[in-house]
Amino acid sequence: MVERVYIVRHGETEWSRSGRHTGRTDVGLSARGESDAALLSRIFGGVSLSRVFSSPRLRAARTCELAGLGRLRETDPDLAEWDYGDYEGLTTAEIRAAVQGWQLFRDGCPGGETASAVGARADRVVARLLGLEGSVALFTHGHFSRVLAARWVGQEASFGEHLQIDTACFGILSHEHADRPSRVISLWNRSPWGPSA
Repeated sequence: MVERVYIVRHGETEWSRSGRHTGRTDVGLSARGESDAALLSRIFGGVSLSRVFSSPRLRAARTCELAGLGRLRETDPDLAEWDYGDYEGLTTAEIRAAVQGWQLFRDGCPGGETASAVGARADRVVARLLGLEGSVALFTHGHFSRVLAARWVGQEASFGEHLQIDTACFGILSHEHADRPSRVISLWNRSPWGPSA
């Protein structure tokens, strides 16, 4: 049974800094994103990992590399960010100027994904994780991370709305008891420049 799952959001990009929804667009890390991602090596330097997976997007793969785990990286397409469809590249304010009261986790994106569609991808990831051993790291994206954590603890995908995670930060999913495994979120939105996990 998997013991710990580290969920890592990629480092800052120019688009994430400006609040632009970045799904399919392959934006690289900013200078700050590169620097912050490199600090993740402090976290993973002393962690024994059985597997490391990343989204196919450059920003996630580069974060994994800078964290010192590039040689272990396997690509998992299910770890890709929410497909924002027609809203790709727009900020929330720009979307709400056209669609009053829009909320991602409730309304989804025309031409893209709904919360339940992202939740279905997260469920596939959870099912695979439960078949692994030891500790695993996942390098992925903000909104997908939030949905994955929600599904890990049996909540609807929309619960992810309540789980903020910043760039180059991570969370840990685990089990409360080994003999009667209740899935829990052990840590959330921890920065690599804070105390080590």
